[in-house]
Amino acid sequence: MSATRVAESAFPPPRTDTTFPPQTWESHTAHSTARWGRSGAVISVGGELDAANAGQLADYVQRCAGYCEWLVLDLHDLEFIGTAGFSILQTINTRCTDGQIYWAMVPSSAVSRLLRICDPDSALPTTESVAAALATVQSRSRLLQLVTEPS
Repeated sequence: MSATRVAESAFPPPRTDTTFPPQTWESHTAHSTARWGRSGAVISVGGELDAANAGQLADYVQRCAGYCEWLVLDLHDLEFIGTAGFSILQTINTRCTDGQIYWAMVPSSAVSRLLRICDPDSALPTTESVAAALATVQSRSRLLQLVTEPS
């Protein structure tokens, strides 16, 4: 007999006393919008991401990920990203991996430039479009990890 393994998420569990995170997030130089699917979200981010607002975006993504099996981070409208933004992308990657949330990002030219320098081994999951990212994360989230039940 086999059973589906449910991993403990690195993200906090969804809270029953609140609703979904707000659909939009804004800071002094950046903004984002979340579009929800059946089991995940596409979070589109535009503007400039720097040390002053990267943590705020990470908090927003973390709140959204608590409700997701998959996540797409659409950064194609991001005009600037500092090294604090790269650190946040690594944090998102770690938390999604630990929580078994399939994710991918769509980088802008600014993000791609930063990734060439800070992520030369391409450890972060990138795709060329939102459609490609959705195809990747949704197909992976359908796969179940089966483990045998303890005797």
